[in-house]
Amino acid sequence: MAIDQGNIIELTIDEKVQKSQTIIHEALERFEHNRIAIAITGGKDSTANLWLFKQVCDARGVRLPRCMFIDEGDVFEEIMEFVDYLKKIWSPEIIMLRNEDVYSKVGKIGDLIEVSTLNESNRLALEEMNFSEESFPFIPDSPLCNHLMKTLPMREFIVNQGIQALSTAIRWDEIESRELEEYFSPRNNPDHTRIHPILHFRERDIWIATFKYDIPFNKLYKLGYRSLGARCATHKNSDIPAWMQDLDNTPERVGRGSEKEKVMDQLRSLGYM
Repeated sequence: MAIDQGNIIELTIDEKVQKSQTIIHEALERFEHNRIAIAITGGKDSTANLWLFKQVCDARGVRLPRCMFIDEGDVFEEIMEFVDYLKKIWSPEIIMLRNEDVYSKVGKIGDLIEVSTLNESNRLALEEMNFSEESFPFIPDSPLCNHLMKTLPMREFIVNQGIQALSTAIRWDEIESRELEEYFSPRNNPDHTRIHPILHFRERDIWIATFKYDIPFNKLYKLGYRSLGARCATHKNSDIPAWMQDLDNTPERVGRGSEKEKVMDQLRSLGYM
């Protein structure tokens, strides 16, 4: 059933929070608690999503579902510090994921990786990307490395942990490829359901909710970063805090690498968020 996005987008912040909490309550009813996972990134959206889950879980008297954090091989130190801070204040169980086979082959960004040295899972993942060359540079935010370093570990986590549902903090207004997403989105690579509690939040809404409800956020946003990704592909276009920038007339991901955005539909078809 198509969602009436227009009416939802215009809800007040309190109503948007309530809508998100309703989605989370439904998720906790539909899926086994120990087979739900929450993706966290250390960014504002995933932190707001985790906060919403905590509010609902506290109200229900249950622990937070386990969380997963993907290390794509070039993580800001500030992000790791912030994830550690979230552990201290909310006590989530966080499982750290990293493609160790690929990571073990490199010493720095840009190093060439010989395909023949990779294990079968990684070679098959390269075939999914229609890649047939003998080597490639390790650029974590490139489409190829994004698939190897993020999607593949996530897919293996879902299978190995028997995950039925994975919650991610994507939003309708973020990028075009997410405009038609639904709150519960069945996936088949591997079989599971994506839960998207904050689809209806806009970038400005996230900041309003963050300050209204005293949700913690990464200090990189104070320095001018609006969207956080791999360190090598994330830049700031302003020195003023993210929430004080022109959120309505400039792209949120303007400081992120554009190569991945161009093939987002392909990446999402292979399991990316």
